[in-house]
Amino acid sequence: MGLPAHQFVFTADDYLAWEADQKDRHEFLDGEVFAMAGAEDRHVTVAGNCYMSLRQHLSGSPCRTYMSDMRLHVAAVNSYFYPDVLVTCSARDQVSARVKTEPKLIIEVLSPSTAGYDRGLKFNAYRHLASLEEYVLIDIDTRNTDVYRKGADGLWVLHPFERDATVTLASVALHITPEQLFADVVEPEVAPASSPAPVLSVRP
Repeated sequence: MGLPAHQFVFTADDYLAWEADQKDRHEFLDGEVFAMAGAEDRHVTVAGNCYMSLRQHLSGSPCRTYMSDMRLHVAAVNSYFYPDVLVTCSARDQVSARVKTEPKLIIEVLSPSTAGYDRGLKFNAYRHLASLEEYVLIDIDTRNTDVYRKGADGLWVLHPFERDATVTLASVALHITPEQLFADVVEPEVAPASSPAPVLSVRP
């Protein structure tokens, strides 16, 4: 959701007990706990558009779509995250009410303050999930989308989509048009450039 704002040190059990009583959400990365900053309107809207497209597309299937309040456990790196959107088709996840462990698809919506975290530490952790087939990064400023797709050889390959392209999510056989992905997104107003100060001519 947002770039971690504050950092603490906990065990995983300490984190889970402490997080249950917190008003705001926190992610846990192998001993470090990060407070998640709030997201802007465009971020929430794009994440919601992804959720709605996936939810409708997967209706009636064994797969379930969740937004950012669902916790994801990556046991291999002793970490817990709150992805913007995740899809799981796992029977094990269906019986786990508060945490998921076997996502098929993860989507993160980027902002200038979160891009490095989502592309770096998070992706490094997510790659330890054997179930994960695609990792999607949506840049709300450029409207470009990077889809990282895991091949049969286990290697991750980047499939970039420009702002006017339809995004293909092969893991769930879904195509999302830019009109669907960015529906109701209002671009921030750009302040007009200030006029240069008048130059005064002074005669000697």
